[in-house]
Amino acid sequence: MAQISLTFDDNRLASLVFGHYDQNLAHLERRLGVLANANGNCVVLRGAPEAAEQARRVLESLYEQVRSGAPLAVGDVDGAIQESAMQGQLFPSGDEPAAEPGTAGFEGIATRRRGFVKARNRAQDGYLRALKAHELVFAEGPAGTGKTWLAVGFAVSLLERGDVDKIIITRPAVEAGERLGFLPGDMREKVDPYLRPIYDALYDFMEARHVERGLATGMIEIAPLAFMRGRTLTSALVLLDEAQNTTTMQMKMFLTRLGEGSRMIVNGDPTQIDLPPGQASGLVEASRVLAKVEGVGRIRFKDEDVVRHDLVRRIVAAYDADFRARHPVDASGEPLAPQRGRGGPRPGTPS
Repeated sequence: MAQISLTFDDNRLASLVFGHYDQNLAHLERRLGVLANANGNCVVLRGAPEAAEQARRVLESLYEQVRSGAPLAVGDVDGAIQESAMQGQLFPSGDEPAAEPGTAGFEGIATRRRGFVKARNRAQDGYLRALKAHELVFAEGPAGTGKTWLAVGFAVSLLERGDVDKIIITRPAVEAGERLGFLPGDMREKVDPYLRPIYDALYDFMEARHVERGLATGMIEIAPLAFMRGRTLTSALVLLDEAQNTTTMQMKMFLTRLGEGSRMIVNGDPTQIDLPPGQASGLVEASRVLAKVEGVGRIRFKDEDVVRHDLVRRIVAAYDADFRARHPVDASGEPLAPQRGRGGPRPGTPS
């Protein structure tokens, strides 16, 4: 057993790191199998040498995060654990080089309202790196992995830097197994119920007055997928969310809208398809057809990449295991059988 003592300079910041009633320390104990006893601004870590050393790196990373003014949640503890594991592999002696906040470890994005936001796991790190390296990125995976939230944050960061002139957000208006009936109002009011997660993310990364001004001036555009037909989208960040509910023709139409100076992000979960029976998913088809096309990035999130809540992670894992049992894939991860819509048991739901 090893014992490591840490003392932080600021009592208030140390209490933020430890969490309300030391909940962050308790989470650290469960994840790393160590004991963490806090007293004021001091904490004593006991456990296997490697685990105790990793816990030290995690707490020091979290302290730097709160010192920079960034908020801290339990999900950030998980992110720091994964990042410290990666650093431990690169620098097993624990002598990793010092670096400025935001320049080492997992990739991140910066916006005026939110500040620097860092990836919480390897999948998110790969996602952000792909977004920065490619003009077209496909992100597939379950809910709660941060696909949409990070995509909106990346879009806002590009807009604030002047790399793009506008943000265009769209999604297919397919109801998730429910009939909502006639929706009154103008186009924005009709589409808004489908895009609530997008708005939530926008307000996370931008001041409310800036969001409203952007919507009023067209700098931020929210539109159903059908309104993309015939357009050439230049100098824009275009986000297609819930792409698993596009048809093959819709997806082809959308992808061919890419104009000069633009970037596209296509997000979706192939296990949550709500298309009619016998209708192929445009996301699944595009992933297969464009698998070897140069310049296209592709990220696949798994159930262990869920950052929303531990229970959500377990729920997604259970559904994913059931889905894999009923829908086998080949060695490359491609499905051996066509996806099914609501006519049979929908992928990802009990039969």
